[in-house]
Amino acid sequence: MADTTADRAPARRPGGRNARVRAQILAATAELVARDGVAGFRYEEVAESAGVHKTSVYRNWPDREDLVVEALLRYAEDLASVADTGDVHRDLADFLLALAGGLETPFGRTLEQAIQPARQNPAVRQALGRILDRRVAALQRRVDAAVERGELPPVDGSFLGEMLSGPVHLIVNRGTRPFTRADAERIVGVVLAGIRATAAQD
Repeated sequence: MADTTADRAPARRPGGRNARVRAQILAATAELVARDGVAGFRYEEVAESAGVHKTSVYRNWPDREDLVVEALLRYAEDLASVADTGDVHRDLADFLLALAGGLETPFGRTLEQAIQPARQNPAVRQALGRILDRRVAALQRRVDAAVERGELPPVDGSFLGEMLSGPVHLIVNRGTRPFTRADAERIVGVVLAGIRATAAQD
């Protein structure tokens, strides 16, 4: 007898309920980390905030540190994104605005505060290192493209990233005013002018 659609078991949708549950748990973890710090939350609170049973948290992340690490990596993705519109000045200014926006969120502020204590925790320290590595790699790719097009002289993307992001962290951490596009434009303008002037002297 020929196989029919009715005879076959329905195909499982990609992701499905487990993917949704994992996303809810990671979002809840990020919120609790933002509120209580990396070391300040409990599995019971994660489950309650995510609207799932505690066993769902334990089953997906038996190790508490693994849960923290995945939440850090998932919710810091926007901090490691650099667009390529063909205008390096605009792209770097947009990058700084996105970075500031991420740092100004409760999760971003807690992430900043957690960096020093997290150095005592190898798993969390590794996650923070991976976030930084992603940001540096994304910026390096954008800078390399600008160098190939003649927009910039050869430059170390890691050094450029430090020069650009340092003032962002300073302004955001000071907390006396919001970081604006004018700030981003000014920082990018000064840093790129300095790089071009230095290259011209060599």
